[in-house]
Amino acid sequence: MPGLGSGDIKVQVEDERVLVISGERQREEKEDAKYLRMERRMGKLMRKFVLPENADMEKISAVCRDGVLTVSVEKLPPPEPKKPKTIQVQVA
Repeated sequence: MPGLGSGDIKVQVEDERVLVISGERQREEKEDAKYLRMERRMGKLMRKFVLPENADMEKISAVCRDGVLTVSVEKLPPPEPKKPKTIQVQVA
């Protein structure tokens, strides 16, 4: 996400399992500059990702460093297997 600051990027979780990354790139106006070509596009951007069922929604973190956004989603521990229930057989 080059050209965007950490205040320009939003990371949200919608509908319980949809990760939404959005942002907006503003055009920098310089008085003496004449542009022949702009390498980066301006405007809004948004991406949506469906998270797996074993994702821990409480432990999502995002870090933007040098134009690279890193989103970390931790997994929930696997459920413990159910132990079989032993039933005593009574002799009549």
